Amino acid sequence: MPFLELETSLPAAQLPQGLAGKLCSAAAAILSKPEERINVTVKSDLPMVVGGSAAPCAQLLVSSIAVVGTAEQNRGHSAKFFEFLTKELGLGADRILIRFYPLEPWQIGKKGTVMTFL
Repeated sequence: MPFLELETSLPAAQLPQGLAGKLCSAAAAILSKPEERINVTVKSDLPMVVGGSAAPCAQLLVSSIAVVGTAEQNRGHSAKFFEFLTKELGLGADRILIRFYPLEPWQIGKKGTVMTFL
């Protein structure tokens, strides 16, 4: 059950129409998970500084069970997410950061329990 949080200093009006849905589809393909398991949040208009500069930027947080736990996995994911984000947001790769967080099933609550028991 991947969670993606895209935060950007770009104004909402400058984001592509349907960005959350597009990111959901891209994440499903990149992480090899069904779309119905992907959770996406997009936050725009945020005051942000990346590398000491307040120029337009974005950061993507990717949390998931099993698919973001190694450098080898994340190197491949990173390349594909950067390709998607630079195209969709119109930002250079130097203005985007991605953070990967591996999760354990007991860290995700759903249906009154945790994923361990579902």
